[in-house]
Amino acid sequence: MSAAQVPEQSRPTSAGAPSALPGTPPHASEATRLLCAGVYLDSGYRDRVIEELHLNEQRVVAPSLGFDAARVLAHALRARRHELLWAGAITGLWLVGLPLSGGVLALALWPSIMLAAAPAIRGRAAQPPLYRLVIAFLVRWSGRLYFAVLLALTVAAAFGAAMDDEPSYRSYDPYDPYGSSSSSGDFLDGLTTAVQPLQAWLTLVLLAAIALCVHLQRTQFSRALAAELSPRRFPDAAGDPAERAENPRFRRVRRRIRLEQHAPLVLYSEARPFCGAGAAYDTWVLAVELKPDELKKRQPLSNRAILDKIRPLLEQLRIPAEYAGPAVRDRLRRMEVDECVFLPAEGLLTRDQAPYTEQAFEEHRAHAVEEGAEKRRHFLRVRVGGWEEELVVTVFVRVHTQGRMLVLEIAPHVLTPVREEFKDADRTAHRFRNNNALGKAATALVLVPGSAGRALAQLGRGLVYVWRLLTGGHSGALPDGPALSVRELGSRSDGSLFQEMDVARYLKVVQDRVAGGVRSALAEYGYETGEFVQKVVNISNGDVTIGRVEGSTFAVGSHASASGGFAGGSAPQKGAE
Repeated sequence: MSAAQVPEQSRPTSAGAPSALPGTPPHASEATRLLCAGVYLDSGYRDRVIEELHLNEQRVVAPSLGFDAARVLAHALRARRHELLWAGAITGLWLVGLPLSGGVLALALWPSIMLAAAPAIRGRAAQPPLYRLVIAFLVRWSGRLYFAVLLALTVAAAFGAAMDDEPSYRSYDPYDPYGSSSSSGDFLDGLTTAVQPLQAWLTLVLLAAIALCVHLQRTQFSRALAAELSPRRFPDAAGDPAERAENPRFRRVRRRIRLEQHAPLVLYSEARPFCGAGAAYDTWVLAVELKPDELKKRQPLSNRAILDKIRPLLEQLRIPAEYAGPAVRDRLRRMEVDECVFLPAEGLLTRDQAPYTEQAFEEHRAHAVEEGAEKRRHFLRVRVGGWEEELVVTVFVRVHTQGRMLVLEIAPHVLTPVREEFKDADRTAHRFRNNNALGKAATALVLVPGSAGRALAQLGRGLVYVWRLLTGGHSGALPDGPALSVRELGSRSDGSLFQEMDVARYLKVVQDRVAGGVRSALAEYGYETGEFVQKVVNISNGDVTIGRVEGSTFAVGSHASASGGFAGGSAPQKGAE
């Protein structure tokens, strides 16, 4: 298998049922492309991606619904390499400039550190506390004013040689009897003469060189967005330079990620079993007594028999309306229906021991489908990827019959769209590439004052990561389930009204088909359906509230409610899972 080849997970369908239309492969989806762009834009997001997927090698990757986590990691590592190289170049210019500038650049280090610290003081929250905003504002503008005064004095010192040759005449000013103007002039003369003109000019040249580095760094990113990250070239994974990295650890981790991320066998962490699927929405847990219908012959009813009734009804949703034509673009035509088994990651000695073979999965599925479930759980998984895989609706369905009771569990989850700043990456890069020379120069000059602090912070984070990589012992640690999903980290907390309508439509039709399949199985195997139908109607009308999740903008049901309040659309209410 070549380095850039991406294995695809096969999804069997029922005999005679319409199969899903071929969609965009996960490694070429728009969601993957935007997340790859995001690692260049947001250093905090990039660090979380590398920490989860590369540093913590013992952790199994979360299911990657509609995207390729390995390709996001490849670009995250590439973005960090570029960042560290530019940070090293900028730090080198500052170090060289310290003796050549006569101490001017040494004085500029303090405002540079202040400007670099201001974003950290403010924090990453969308609405930080007022005290953080005030302190960050004062620190930022103090650094800017300090640097502006220092730059002005440096320019004055650079032109001081021509002024020194001219005679200096001072006369009495009747409006300044105390000589304040003379005192300020003496003070300015002292500052400008403390630095030789040659040193001042060298300082300005070094600042210009730093501005050039900043400009070239931004140019490199804008060119990447116009080349390998462009919508036209991104589907070609073999031509992606990030995929050609020779690091052995990256190659090993990438192989594991692409084996695990789309497998029907899901190894999970007990704290977050549905990690990667997004936020939970309106979870159903419905229990009814199995009452024999006196007018029908009763037959043994198994979990498999009920699922076999549900699945064809779901797959029929792929059929377009009679008069819509075959070219209809409804996302339900690409709906994926498969079965998955959840297993705890505890108990494995190495990550390679995970049973991802087809035979192992079939054995687990055969046993888990009829179990009451504790740690091992079987689900029928229904996935709809809308808005170019940016809005992913996944419904986990589980049925269980025991003690003359039927329990139906429906656990919908929604991945919200990619963060707005990631979606605007193309616009940002296009605007930068097509800006005039004055605009590009102004943008670079504005970033020069804080360049030393940013470069030192970037190099410091790189050293800390290398230290953790060498001393953390992650490669030999016991396997663990995923702690977070890079897709959820890169998601917004809400969606648009159109997207909310789509979520409600997808969930409603899937839930109705699941309920219809269970009712059909009950009737066929000789059981009454009245109580089941009544409970489904009650839940659908909002009379029964089960598993309502806070922190979400989307809400399903006539009386359901939700409010946005978590980052990334990935923090379900405690107990929802």
